[in-house]
Amino acid sequence: MASDSESAELGRFLRARRTRTSPRQVGLTVGPGIRRTPGLRREELATLAGISIDYYVRLERGKETRPSPAVLDSLARALRLGDHEHHHLRELAARAARYTPEPPPAPSRTVRPHLRLLLESLRPYPAYVISRSMDLLAWNPGGLALYAGIADWPATQRNLARYFFLHPASRDLFTDWEQQIAGCVSRLRAVAGTAPDAPDLTRLVGELLLKSPEFAGLWERYEVTRRKPATKTFHHPQVGTVTLTSQVLHVDAIPGQRIGVYTAEPGTPEHDALLLLDLTAPRRAHASS
Repeated sequence: MASDSESAELGRFLRARRTRTSPRQVGLTVGPGIRRTPGLRREELATLAGISIDYYVRLERGKETRPSPAVLDSLARALRLGDHEHHHLRELAARAARYTPEPPPAPSRTVRPHLRLLLESLRPYPAYVISRSMDLLAWNPGGLALYAGIADWPATQRNLARYFFLHPASRDLFTDWEQQIAGCVSRLRAVAGTAPDAPDLTRLVGELLLKSPEFAGLWERYEVTRRKPATKTFHHPQVGTVTLTSQVLHVDAIPGQRIGVYTAEPGTPEHDALLLLDLTAPRRAHASS
């Protein structure tokens, strides 16, 4: 049968979205007096979704693990979930209902030689291979140097989520640090929701919950988003302010690994800055250990 953590994750997501949905958002009239519950009450959400309050309470407490697609769709409509959040809800329900006698093996952390060659061929564009828990597994010179100061950490500690929240340089590096950390937590939440017992994720999340109040606050919100290609602006201490285009590519046949690449148009100041970053990056940080 499904593990307790998988059924509990479904309940956590429902509870987080319920407490962040106001009555006014769903067309309910709030009466006089103080509401003790932030967002919707359980009975209000059950009524909006057309299910019994007892059934909803069992869902939220992880006691009911096989909601029908119709129930999930009704809850998604009642909570005004977006397409990605709706998909995440269905994934959580599928895992809660699934028989899982053994946890799936952890994704491989081995970076294949042809991927390392690809990183090298992308120079001067910063590029790296990242795990599902945002560990840096391999990089070219600019791929590491772009995140100012991360090369000072041992290779085993180089993780982008850890960098965003715990490295003092990250707040100065990003012009929109608050948006960066919110997106980071949302991506980790989405992965952890479908692999709640994964050791790589639980260790990282546990560390950040203890060390970063900002992470703890965002983690509690339980927002999940799909990462989209975007431009990012860096205030880099070596090459100045640059705005780069970000792309993430999934690695075939190796679940969980992704390639991150930052590019700029040749002939622009940004491209010149990337050339400088590539040339001045410490050689000792060229490849992962």
